[in-house]
Amino acid sequence: MAEPNFLELLVESMGAISATPTDEVLERARAEAERLFGAQAALADEPAPDPASNGHRLEVPLRAHDRELGVLRLERERPFQRVDVARATVLADFAVRASENARLLAEQARLSEQLITAEQGERRRLADELHDGAVQSMSGIALMLDAVGAAIDEGRLDDAKSITASALARHRETIRSLRDLSFSLEPVVLRDQGFSPALRALAESVALANKIQIDVDVDSAEALSEKAQAGVYQIIREALNQAVRRGPPKRISIRVERTGDGGFDTAISDDAPGERRRRSFDAIAERARTLNGRLSIDQGADGGTTVHVLLPPYTERR
Repeated sequence: MAEPNFLELLVESMGAISATPTDEVLERARAEAERLFGAQAALADEPAPDPASNGHRLEVPLRAHDRELGVLRLERERPFQRVDVARATVLADFAVRASENARLLAEQARLSEQLITAEQGERRRLADELHDGAVQSMSGIALMLDAVGAAIDEGRLDDAKSITASALARHRETIRSLRDLSFSLEPVVLRDQGFSPALRALAESVALANKIQIDVDVDSAEALSEKAQAGVYQIIREALNQAVRRGPPKRISIRVERTGDGGFDTAISDDAPGERRRRSFDAIAERARTLNGRLSIDQGADGGTTVHVLLPPYTERR
């Protein structure tokens, strides 16, 4: 085939490959190779065991970065020439890049959808928490103040003082709950102290309040991005609260370690008796999803629970 004509056909094939759905890119490349080279083409997992083919077989590796996708195998009666090797390599490399680009775009779309779903879930959670907590409390305070006014009008000053004291106590509790909610949205202590000191301060506070031992090894988390640190801090805090409510445990261990692929494994282990229901981990699972992380739960036969949250390598600070 003349060089200009072949190049035109090659460009045409590349266009066809680019327009192919993600899971069909390599198959489309195989079909285009058959058309371009007048050969039988196949996608194989590895090279043929019998290398001798007298030039009638051509195999081109399909490699994406450090991943081996397989081999494009061409066979025909007319021997392949050196120029055919170069042409087939160009086609295979383009197909691999197109496949990888399509895969990455699909993954990006999936993660974006996952993030939107997680954000919507977080908004619903905050709305429910505000409605069931602060809003209900403020409504109760308003009713109590109405009662105070009625008591004053009727000359029941002792009742008015008693109701006012109750209203003030509820008001202070509402302020505390709103402060906790604000803190859960943006833990200011992380900005002021950094992750490790903030987490150790949290652990010390929980340990003193509940008379338990908490071991902390989280220095690896300093490499996390600011968003990931905030998420991991909230995950650990929620896991601590759950362990204390369910137990109480005698000992808790908190670790953040790097994984072999460069990710981050956060593990919170406790020796609290009894098995926790899966639904109790929904809040932690939701926060893990916002970081594109994976949650797993290990529960011992004799009690105790380990919460694992695995974050991908790209949550590292850049």
